[in-house]
Amino acid sequence: MASISYDSPEIVTAFSKQRGIAFPMLSDAGSATIKRYGLLNTLVEQALGPNANDPEIKAAAAKYVSAVGARADQNGMAFPGTLIVDRQGRVTSRFFEDFYVDRNTVSSILIRLGGKSDSSVAATKVSTQHMDVTAYASDAAVAPGNRFSLVVAMAPHAGLHVYAPGAEKSGYRVVALRLDPHPQIRVFAPQFPASEIFHFKPLNERIPVYQKPFQLVQELLLDGTAASQEALRGKEELTLTGTLQYQACDEKLCYNPVSVPLTWKLSLRSIIRERPAVAPAAAAAR
Repeated sequence: MASISYDSPEIVTAFSKQRGIAFPMLSDAGSATIKRYGLLNTLVEQALGPNANDPEIKAAAAKYVSAVGARADQNGMAFPGTLIVDRQGRVTSRFFEDFYVDRNTVSSILIRLGGKSDSSVAATKVSTQHMDVTAYASDAAVAPGNRFSLVVAMAPHAGLHVYAPGAEKSGYRVVALRLDPHPQIRVFAPQFPASEIFHFKPLNERIPVYQKPFQLVQELLLDGTAASQEALRGKEELTLTGTLQYQACDEKLCYNPVSVPLTWKLSLRSIIRERPAVAPAAAAAR
């Protein structure tokens, strides 16, 4: 992993040291790489130009640059996002947002691409009559604007299956994660893995199910607006609750629907606002 910024090497070095960042942080002189990838945030120049008072430009700048207005030293910045590049230098995936404060966490991206979370993230394990459940978050700590994931890994017991999306058309209860509303949380559509078709012989039905271990990934966004940041100020923990709902069946019969209560507790971090402290000589050169 590496970051690319339009900031000078001095700024990048100071920030890296202050925050204890171990991965490479690259300074993109003149925003050459940012421009080559088509990621230059041209709204900065527009917001500082002759049409700065145009309502559409002001609204776009507040969304993609800064709610308090653009600054001259922001010229050259990129639209923030994450690119996944293979060993041949080809971009295979990209993750960008519609608000300058929002950021996908790296752990969440890796999970959505089929990887695993940070091993330091605590997991909750529950065993029911029908399957074993492991629930965890992609990140142990989040900040306003972070887009992260909740994961529910399920392993149906031998001879049992639960219903996958599409089975509701036949009147079956599909496995689902129902989150309780939270004022600062935005919920996206859940991500299900591919299912398999099960032939229920008593009714001669073919229905999409999960019989092997699988996981449901639920993406969330911790709102990064000023109002949300104010509401979260002084809080050290974010608690999310919900229920896993499913109905398990075997080759002959279906069992009663089940609701499993789940809780996730994440530490809260604040957004980094201060600029890195750069030596006077380096600052003057910049």
